[in-house]
Amino acid sequence: MTVKLIGIEEMRGTLKVLESGLRIGGSKENIGIGETDNPIIRHPITNSPYVPGSSIKGKIRSLLELRDCRASQNYGTPCDCGECPVCNLFGHPHIKKREAPPSRLLFRDCQPNQTTIKDWQEAGRDSEVKMEVLIDRRSNTAKGNIGPRATERIPAGGEFDFSLVIRLFEGDDPSKFYRYLADGFELLGRDYLGGYGSRGYGHVAFVAEDGTPFSEYLRKKAGKAS
Repeated sequence: MTVKLIGIEEMRGTLKVLESGLRIGGSKENIGIGETDNPIIRHPITNSPYVPGSSIKGKIRSLLELRDCRASQNYGTPCDCGECPVCNLFGHPHIKKREAPPSRLLFRDCQPNQTTIKDWQEAGRDSEVKMEVLIDRRSNTAKGNIGPRATERIPAGGEFDFSLVIRLFEGDDPSKFYRYLADGFELLGRDYLGGYGSRGYGHVAFVAEDGTPFSEYLRKKAGKAS
C-alpha cells in the first residue's frame, strides 16, 4: 500500500472536568499510611494528575465502533476491516497487515493548565478521595467486610490543555474526517471518560481555542474543507 503525506494539522483546546470527578487509574509501588491503594495516574516528575491521550483516543474510538462497527457490536472487539472511517482515522489493530491504512490521529497527553495548577496549590490538594462500599440489598448497609474503599479522582472543575493532531494523506477527504471525528467528541460528551462512569465519574467537555465545543469546531472546519 502506497501512501503520500500531504499535511499535518494540530488543533488545540481545553479538556474540562465538569460536575463529577474524573478517574484514570495509575499505580503505586509503595502505599503510605493514610494513602489510597486506588490512585490516579500522575506525572512521574511533577506528580500532578494528567489525562493520557490514549484514554481519550480509546474512548472515542470505542464509542464510534459501538455505533457503526459490526465486530464491536457483536463481539466487543476493535474493528479491523481496514476500510471504515474508524480504521482510517484511528488505525488498524492488526499492524502487521501491510495493507492496513496509517493512523491519521495523534492524541497528546493533557497536562493541567496554569489556572488549575494555581487552584490546586491554593487548595493544598490536587485530588479527592471518594469512599465507596458494597451495599447489602436486604439490610441496606455495607455488606460484610467489603468496603469502604477509597478511590482517588481528579476533582470537578479541573482544566487540561488538549492537543489533537491529524495527518492527511493523498486521496483523503478532510471534511469527511472532521465530521466523523466531531461525532466522536459529541458521543464522549454524552458518555464518560475514564473509569466508573456508571457511578457518576468522568463527565467532561472539550472546548476549542475559539471557545466553541470541539464537535462544533470540527463541523465548521468540515464545512470550510468541502
